[in-house]
Amino acid sequence: MTNEIPFKKIWWEDPLFKSSTAFLAWFVFGLSVLLVFILGKFSLPSIAQFGLHFFSSTEWNPVTENFGALPFIYGTIVSSLIAILIAVPLSLGVALYLSELGPMWIRNPLNFLIELLAAIPSVIYGLWGIFVLVPFVRKYVEPFLSACFGFHPLFQGPMYGIGMLSAGIILSIMIIPTISSISREVFSLVPASLKEGAFAIGATRWEMIRLVMLPYGRSGVLGAVILGLGRALGETMAVTMVIGNRPDIAISLFAPAHTMSSVIANEFSEATTSLYAASLMEIGLALLVLTLALNILARMLVWSFYGKAKGTRA
Repeated sequence: MTNEIPFKKIWWEDPLFKSSTAFLAWFVFGLSVLLVFILGKFSLPSIAQFGLHFFSSTEWNPVTENFGALPFIYGTIVSSLIAILIAVPLSLGVALYLSELGPMWIRNPLNFLIELLAAIPSVIYGLWGIFVLVPFVRKYVEPFLSACFGFHPLFQGPMYGIGMLSAGIILSIMIIPTISSISREVFSLVPASLKEGAFAIGATRWEMIRLVMLPYGRSGVLGAVILGLGRALGETMAVTMVIGNRPDIAISLFAPAHTMSSVIANEFSEATTSLYAASLMEIGLALLVLTLALNILARMLVWSFYGKAKGTRA
């Protein structure tokens, strides 16, 4: 029996493979930088014309070429916050059930079905929103909220069904897979010794979850929530189809509004002047920078949790 290597080593294979993979990695990074550069370049007329006032002005008038992005920023923030308020409790409940409470035979099928929500095209959510969610919100949800909380300006005004509330609800459904999947991974990395120690001193399962799992996975869960928020901020088609697309700032959640992504989708084909197109480009640039910053922050939080989990296990 010989100890010969069963394959012939070629000296240039490893350097070529390393160089090729490095090129691909830097190529993807370069595309991101190029995207920011192109958006910034085409946004220059708007930046030069309006400056920082662009983000504080409420006027959006293509006829007089006076553009301000504040209504779109407001609509984006409000609809995304509604989505987070609805999705976070649901997602944490799903993650805890799949990682700690549910029987083993149902965890994988249920997890697959929840993650399948992320594969549904946005336009399908929009169609479902128009024909199912909007009538339901107009007929049941908004009258209920108005009857119970009508003393507050958030729940006053005409009940169209189409508006920020419907947009927030549909966004919450779309971001549940993201938050629940990452949270489930975070909870599964909680060391068994910590959970067993809590049970050993007489804690109930709820006390173990509240006092051990949730505090231990706080940074990872927060990262998951920020990733979900990043998707909610950038969602386009589904929101465009149910939010009403009106460039106004209204306190009521029942009122139609606009988001940064929906105004680009709706009006870019109508941008016949360079300043109009540049203003839409600047909105896109601001949205890109915001989502990149949120995703970087979320990834850092999740990575810090994974590092802590590995250190605890070691």
